[in-house]
Amino acid sequence: MRRNSWVRGIAFFIFGLACIPLVFGETTPTVLTEIQNQYEKTTDLEANFVQEYIGKVMQQSQKGEGKVFFKKKGMMRWDYRIPNQKLVSDGRTLWLYLPEENQVFISPAEKMIREFGFLVGEGDLRRDFKIMNIHESSLQKEETIVIEMNPNEPQPVVSKLSLTVNKKTYFVTQVDVFDALGNVTRTRFMNIKTNVNLPGSFFQFKIPPGTEIIRMKESSASGGIESQKK
Repeated sequence: MRRNSWVRGIAFFIFGLACIPLVFGETTPTVLTEIQNQYEKTTDLEANFVQEYIGKVMQQSQKGEGKVFFKKKGMMRWDYRIPNQKLVSDGRTLWLYLPEENQVFISPAEKMIREFGFLVGEGDLRRDFKIMNIHESSLQKEETIVIEMNPNEPQPVVSKLSLTVNKKTYFVTQVDVFDALGNVTRTRFMNIKTNVNLPGSFFQFKIPPGTEIIRMKESSASGGIESQKK
């Protein structure tokens, strides 16, 4: 259960991209254009993060923290300190490594890139989302603006997206993702650095010897699970 909730929670961040400056006081299309344009100028980033997953029905909260790295062409790496796990994508393959269970889940990255193309420069917020509300707020004594967005087409993973933006730096410092069941994944980013020249090799995962490999096949109607030892 812990793995499932955290995997769902990872989707939250892909839309946020933690470093996108915004220009306010403009029309909705202009705001979305500024987000899109600024993202395209960012080749990679790294940040510390604190994450919380809140289930609606049971009101259960799961928390995590660590460091995250992004690079264009679908590359990302989540190094969790809490819980002890890693999520890595090289743009083709997605690995979820659970060292305490001695397991690694492998799936194609294509589906995630297709659904969350904004991160890899293949999506377009102006086309895929509509702004429902923009308002000023205060988060941890920071002057912020909150942008609430809905996808133009219904999605089970994301029914609503909320971006919290620092008014002074124009960085996205928090992303709240609401799924179709009302569960919320909240991620706050600190110490954001952009264009740090991360090598592509950093987004490759080497499976430790003896690890159980569980392959998730997207094409199978039942999820297509295969298990083996490395």
